[in-house]
Amino acid sequence: MPHPSRSCEGWDENSTKCLRYHRLTVSTIRVTTPAATYSVTIAPGLLRTLYPRLRKLTPGKTPRLFVVTSPAIWALWHKAFLASFPKSEAQQLTVLFLPSGESHKRLATVESLAQQLALTGADRDSILLAFGGGIVGDVTGFLAAIYMRGIRYVGLPTTVLAQVDSSLGGKTGVNLLAGKNLIGAFHHPLAVFSDIDLLRTLPAAELRAGLQEAIKSAIIRDPALFRFMEKNGDAILSGDPAALQKVVTASVRVKAEVVSQDEKESGLRMILNFGHTLGHAIEAATHYRKLLHGEAVAWGSIAALHVSLSRALITPEEFARSANLILRYGPIPPFKIAATPQASAARLVALTSADKKKRSGRRAFVLATAIGSTEVAYDVTDAELLAATNSILTTMQQVER
Repeated sequence: MPHPSRSCEGWDENSTKCLRYHRLTVSTIRVTTPAATYSVTIAPGLLRTLYPRLRKLTPGKTPRLFVVTSPAIWALWHKAFLASFPKSEAQQLTVLFLPSGESHKRLATVESLAQQLALTGADRDSILLAFGGGIVGDVTGFLAAIYMRGIRYVGLPTTVLAQVDSSLGGKTGVNLLAGKNLIGAFHHPLAVFSDIDLLRTLPAAELRAGLQEAIKSAIIRDPALFRFMEKNGDAILSGDPAALQKVVTASVRVKAEVVSQDEKESGLRMILNFGHTLGHAIEAATHYRKLLHGEAVAWGSIAALHVSLSRALITPEEFARSANLILRYGPIPPFKIAATPQASAARLVALTSADKKKRSGRRAFVLATAIGSTEVAYDVTDAELLAATNSILTTMQQVER
């Protein structure tokens, strides 16, 4: 096992064996809410020190650990995952598999996992380890929230999307046919360990899609992150670990600050939904099969920028910089949901009325007021959304040419 202050710099192409190590820089962000306080640790090489870190979380008797992961992630990373565990502890781990894909983010999956927990002896002292992307994290968190009325879990996010956004904040849940994340609970992790090295095996599309959530964080609250992503696109998109760690850390800091002030999304936390109202509509309209979540959010963010521009909340220059940054981290896949662009736009606007962020029947829509600031509007009309949606469909056609 490597020294805790060192992390992997080069890897054997056919395994997760490290070829050489460099000094480890660890970023730690604290999340403090009325319900929970915990740390998000961000660095390369964290898997290699996982067991000691887990033991620090639970001094005294070692609880039973249950890993919830996907078959693909476990095949790639199980050797590195188990490297820090004593042999006796590794043999005690129970691994539960969650198939990949949004279609498995359903109550039936949660029931199946809960049944497996019960049959393998999980009790109220047990800890779940959510080892995977956003879907694994959401499902595991919800499972932890409801199994035996609540047990602990630790986030081990393996994608950019999960590291910058979904692994912290306490939102857990699954989908209904009627909409995304309509069943869930607020249940915070015991800790989150975001290993930057895990991002090296991400497909390019998943890397880019996750970075769209980081761009969202920059637009809503962090002009410095925005400028960093403008200036360092090549390094970030090539998977440079130092650049990615800066992006992940800044994004986590944004979310931690917001969640610490508004745990249950009664006010400020709603700004984290920038781009998501129309983004969720795009996902629903394409049956969660055409675009990754971050890709749908990218189109939704450009639409939100169009509404912000039409209301003169942002300048044409701010609009151009923001839209260009989103497109720079593409390509963002096109989508088609109806025979004509006009019908597609109308369908998407209709779907926004089912968004779970509505309050007292009013649709909440997050608008940019500058690079780094936003406001929540409840009076965005269907006509405004229709115009914005038509604009992104036009942009889509231009990008395809």
